[in-house]
Amino acid sequence: MSRIRGSNTSIEKLVRKELFRKGFRFRINTKNLPGKPDIVLKKYNAVIFINGCFWHGHIKCKAGRIPKSRVNYWREKIDKNIERDEKNLRKLRRMGWRVMTVWECQINNNLGNITNRIEKFTLKHHVN
Repeated sequence: MSRIRGSNTSIEKLVRKELFRKGFRFRINTKNLPGKPDIVLKKYNAVIFINGCFWHGHIKCKAGRIPKSRVNYWREKIDKNIERDEKNLRKLRRMGWRVMTVWECQINNNLGNITNRIEKFTLKHHVN
């Protein structure tokens, strides 16, 4: 598990590359915000989390299933991750940030669709 990356994962890099290509400028893994969001679009008052399906317990996806071995260990670990994620999302919203979560399986299935959704999300409530 020591080789598991917490930031700069391949899916994060894919999304960032596409957003940059579309003209968005952002910060990554901002430490002074709860949960260190993967992408921070300060101009749009928006943060984006790019979650791996397994580690963040995406129940709508095959990869989000608990392994059959050491079930209690994995359930407890992933449940803690989910609880921490929810707590950080609440904190960010109370601070006035708009929050979007993107799942690994969504990116793998259709990167273009996801970047379009992010673009709509960021521009939806933006006032110049």
